[in-house]
Formats: sequence, C-alpha cells, structure tokens
Amino acid sequence: MTETASAAPPPSSLRRLVPRIFSRAARRDDVDKLLRTVRTHHPKGDLAIIERAYAVADKAHDGQKRQSGEPYITHPLAVAQILAELGLGPKAIAAALLHDTVEDTGYPLDELAADFGDEVAMLVDGVTKLDRVKYGDSAQAETVRKMIVAMSKDIRVLLIKLADRLHNARTWGFVPPHKAAKKATETLEIYAPLAHRLGIQAIKSELEDLSFAVMHPKLYAEIESLVKQRTPQREQYVQSVIDAVDADLRELRVRGRVMGRPKQLYSVYQKMVVRGREFDDIYDLIGIRILVGTVRDCYAVLGAIHARWTPLPGRFKDYIATPKFNLYQSLHTTVIGPGGRTVEIQIRTHEMHQQAEFGVAAHWKYKERMAGGKADAKSVDADMAWIAHISDWQAETADPGEFLDSLRFEIGAKEVYVFTPKGRVIGLPTGATPVDFAYAVHTEIGHRTMGAKVNGRLVPLESTLQSGDVVEVFTSKNPDAGPSQDWLGFVKSTRARNKIRGWFTKERREEAIEQGKESIARAMRRQNLPLQRLMSQDSFTEVARLFHYEDVSALYAAVGEGHVSTQSVIEKVTALVSVEETNTGPIDIPVGRSRAPRGGDSGVLVRGAPDILVKLAKCCTPVPGDEIVGFVTRGSGVSVHRGDCTNVKALKEEPDRLIDVEWAPTTKSVFLVQIQVEALDRSGLLSDVTRVLSEHHVNILSATVSTTNDRLALSKFVFEMGDTVHLDRVLNAVRRIDAVYDVYRVTSS
Repeated sequence: MTETASAAPPPSSLRRLVPRIFSRAARRDDVDKLLRTVRTHHPKGDLAIIERAYAVADKAHDGQKRQSGEPYITHPLAVAQILAELGLGPKAIAAALLHDTVEDTGYPLDELAADFGDEVAMLVDGVTKLDRVKYGDSAQAETVRKMIVAMSKDIRVLLIKLADRLHNARTWGFVPPHKAAKKATETLEIYAPLAHRLGIQAIKSELEDLSFAVMHPKLYAEIESLVKQRTPQREQYVQSVIDAVDADLRELRVRGRVMGRPKQLYSVYQKMVVRGREFDDIYDLIGIRILVGTVRDCYAVLGAIHARWTPLPGRFKDYIATPKFNLYQSLHTTVIGPGGRTVEIQIRTHEMHQQAEFGVAAHWKYKERMAGGKADAKSVDADMAWIAHISDWQAETADPGEFLDSLRFEIGAKEVYVFTPKGRVIGLPTGATPVDFAYAVHTEIGHRTMGAKVNGRLVPLESTLQSGDVVEVFTSKNPDAGPSQDWLGFVKSTRARNKIRGWFTKERREEAIEQGKESIARAMRRQNLPLQRLMSQDSFTEVARLFHYEDVSALYAAVGEGHVSTQSVIEKVTALVSVEETNTGPIDIPVGRSRAPRGGDSGVLVRGAPDILVKLAKCCTPVPGDEIVGFVTRGSGVSVHRGDCTNVKALKEEPDRLIDVEWAPTTKSVFLVQIQVEALDRSGLLSDVTRVLSEHHVNILSATVSTTNDRLALSKFVFEMGDTVHLDRVLNAVRRIDAVYDVYRVTSS
C-alpha cells in the first residue's frame, strides 16, 4: 500500500472524495423504525424489551457525544437497526442497544442481568470483553482469540460486534486519519473475512468498500469515477439481458425475479491487483442474479439459459448440490450473451439469497421463529461446526502471531476437501498439493514430508489434489530434515508458504546474511562504485531502518532470501551518501552538453552583486514564485535553494555564507521542474502521459517509472520550462488522463 496514515488527505479532502464515511447516524425519533423492522421479521416478538433497553441506554449515555458531535445514543440505535435488518430477534436487538452501557457508563452488568435476563447480559458481556482488548502486534491476536471463544458460546456476540464496526466505519470521516487507517486495516484483515466466513455478504461488502475508501481515498474516487462513466451503457446492456431472461421465465411459467448484480469497488480493485486485469475487462463482465421459488425451478431456468446462450466450458458451478463452507448455495454459470459479451449468471431460491446476504444471521432469524423465540442451539451448532473446531484449535496455539496467521488461513475460502487415512476432513484452497495437506495437519509433519500417496498411489509432491482424495504423507526420521525451497513454487496455502519461509529464515539466517552481503558487494563492483567507502559508512544502518529492518544483518539476510532486491539497496545507499556530501557543500545542477538549458540563464540575481555566477540547486529545483535562499559555495558561485529545502537547515549553520537573492527571470531563463504522476496501472499509460507532455511543448530530460504490487503506477518526470505559469496547465492536462488520480510538482529529492 503506498498511502500511509501520515499521508492521508485532510478531512475536508476526504469529505469531497468519500462522502460515505461522513454519514450521520439515525436520530432518536427512529426508534419507531427499529420496532417496525423487528416486527416485520418477528411478528410475535417481545418488543417491550427493546423499548425498555432503549430507555435505559438513552438515560445511561445522556450527555455523551460522538466525535461527529451527535448524541452517543445514535450509535447503539444504528447498530440495533443493522441487526434488525439482518433479521435478529428482540433479545439480540436489546443487547445491541445496551452493548456500550457496561463499558462506558455506570450501569453494572449484574443490574443489567436483573433488568433484562441472563441471555441479554451474556451477549453484552461478550461484546464488552472484546472491546476491552486494544489492538497491537500480539494484542490483535488476543482480541481475535476472545472473538472465537465468544463465537463458540453464542454467534450473536460477533454479529453485534460486526454491526458495531460497520456503523463506526460509516463515520470514520470524523476520526483522525491515522486512527481511521489503522481501523480500516484491522477491518480488512479480521472483521471482513469473519463476516465472509459467516456468510454475511451484506456486511462484508460494505466493510471492504469503506476500508478501501479510508486507506486509498484517491484510488477509491478514481475507480468510482470510472464506474460512473461506464454505468449508462452497461445498464442498457444489462436490461437487454434481463428482458431476455424474463421472457424465458414466462415461457417456463416460473415466477421469479431477475436483477443485475451491483459492482463492489473493492472487488474491482482486488481483481486489478491480484489478477492483473484491466479495468475495462473487469467492468465489462456482466453479472445477472435470478431468484426463483424452488430448487426445481433453479435447474429449469439453468436449462433455458443454456438453450438460449452458449455456456463457457468449465465455468458451471453447482453450489446447491455441494454448498460452500459458509453454507452458500447457488447455481453459477457463465455464457456468451448478446453481442458476444460474457455474462455471469447466478440462480438461487429466495431462501438461498437470504442465506447468501445474511449468512448465519438468517439462521438465527428462522430458528427463533420456529422455536417460538428460542434458538435451536443444536441446529445452529451443526450448521456452523467450524466455530467449535477453531475454538478448540486456538487453545492449543501458544504463539499469538502464529495463531493470527493460521486464523487468516482458516477463514479463507476453501474449495477442496480431502481426507486423512483415518477419515478426517481437511479443507484446502483450490490447487493445493500434498505439501499443503501436510502443513494443514501439523507444522512438523510439513517440515519432514518426503513423499505422498493419493488414493493409495505414490504421487509427486507437486500433484494437485481433488475433492474426495484420500491423502497420506511420509515423513523423514532424520532430525535435520527440513522443507525444500522448491516447495514455494507450488504450494497454494498461506499457512504452508509462511511456515516454509519461516523455517528458512530461522535455520539459514547466517547463510542468507553472507549471500546478501556478497551479492551487494558483487553488484557494486559491476557498477564501478567505491566499495570500501560505501560499505564502511553508517549509511547501511540508515538503509536498514528505511526498509524497516532492526539492523544491518537483518537487511543482508533479507537480500539473501530475495525479500529485498540488491539494486534497491544500492540506490538507497548511494542516495544517502550523496545527501551527506551535500551537507558539506551544496549540490549544483550537473550540466552536460546534452542537458544544459538552451542558452538560458538562472533567472536569479544576487542583491548588490549582479555579476556573480548563480546556479539553481538540484535538490529542490526552485522556480520563479518560490521563496529562495542563496548560499556561497567554494569555487562555484552562489547556489540557490528553496526556502523550505531540506538542505537549508544545514546551510544555516554557516550564516556568514548565506546571501540575499531575488528572482529576475528573462526571456532566456530556463528552469528545471520535477513532477510526480500517480495512477492506476494500465496498458498505454506511459504513452498517454508523455504524449500530453509533448503536446504542451514540454522538453522531457529524464523519467523514472515504477509499478507496485498493488497496480499503482508512480512516474517522475524532469523537464525544462521557461514560463512557470505554464506548469498549472500541464498538471491539469495530465490529471485529466484516464486512470490518473493525482499529479503534483516535487520540490525535494
């Protein structure tokens, strides 16, 4: 991620880019709306307990304010409304209204239990315990541990916590940017995946979009803009597909509802980053959802669609016969629709749609209605058996970091189910191998794996497993046995990959340090750099800090293991040495025959001495309009810096060498300007940027372009310019290029 909390835009900018995170909560008079929502899902529910809970919460939070300036009671009321829309019963709604009273007011838990019963008190206590643990390196894992324990007792505790996080996310715009960015990271790593694991798509999607908006507001705004630009044409095409499907439903005499599937902005971004797809390829993919009455109707509609349009081979998935891990059911197919465009179609019943949107919350809704207000605990436990499994498993994991890493693997989507020789089911990601299987069973088994049998036959360790396979692994008895680095080329699970890397980091650290040091030295010799001078300076310690390593040895080890490239280290070291040399005397612009300004002068005069040689400093490239400072160099005249240049502080330590200078540009004056362009990576981007610069008669002297793993393209251009007023027109023109979300002048190196 290139944007950090410290670089987050100010709230006014965020309000313009992402108005969603500045939303206001429901008001007090919306209690009636809450009661109406609960009555819709639970006609015979006890609404009196909700009214009493609201009265107690309103009194307890009296005088408290949210950071948005609203009365605090609006928060529990909004959380309760989210849960009511999910279909939860009166006791869960009452607990949601009271969830902050024990922690934030003087209302004790024993009094709450006496007023509302043990069930409501247990839910409030569970949420309170989660809130009391603050996030940190290991505390984050402990927080999730408590979540898992609470979930195993009553899943509604986590549902309240998810609703609490969702409403807070809607108001992140009123929180300091660095705190909002931290919360957004937690949400993407923990809360959104848990919502996915529980099958609550409605909460998961909104949490992801809001977190994306906070962490990358400019990217969010750019993708939102791209979506809006293409929406009219897309909606027209979607409607034509819907009309065709409606005609098929009438012919089959099946009552159903056909709709287009909304595009989630974070999902679009993820596909661009993870799959390396272009925006148009993703957004042109049409999604249609069909809701019908029965399972028989689902298959009838599928047959009609395949009769109308040609299905793509290998793109049909029957999640009705074999539901996903979170009980998701639906038929998925992809066809070549009108005009040869690809159309993705989902077919499901209305009950399956409720399950897909609301997950385990839908189970509680139906269980409470069937049991007359009391949940069928045995049925819920059977439906979500993985909760108890993880609860037992987390108690056996001592290291918090290992637990959190393993949990992220556990809550990921598992598409392949294989068996141990004793019949235990192991879930693995699609494309998993026997090595993934071994690490899923136990870390030590993975490390010592030397061979495998699948369905009784010996197979290579890189073989792909299929659902239903019986897998048996053979382990080495050699105490020095360990994994092979080749395994990193084919394992699919995050757990296996991290365990293998961890083993090499621990067992081969000294070897990696030597390899890293040797590879840096070898690269420096190839580039004819002063090896002894560079590697003997303290600059390597500073470079290690820049790469977030604790010492130089850790940096060498990272280079040896391939985590950091040799060239990036050399560039950082040479840049630091150059800055250190600058502090003893200013760096003037190196002027070669091909790079000299075309017969121009500096455009700067020394007050009282107009004939002195003047050069513009390369470190900050000042232009007319900037506040400037002159510094008398040794034998090279006066070097001119911007007043806010990072090197000026060091120069001021020799005040007798500072001199007054002023701008006096002439028609022959030429200035160097450096700009940075930030954009979503796409094909043809660099060509478009250079074309626009050329059209504005910009003479480009140098350009550097880099692309991050997140598909962000960062480009820097240095060019000559005579009239700096022209710069604003150039920046505006570049900003209008498709996928460019920011462009600005760089004033320091």
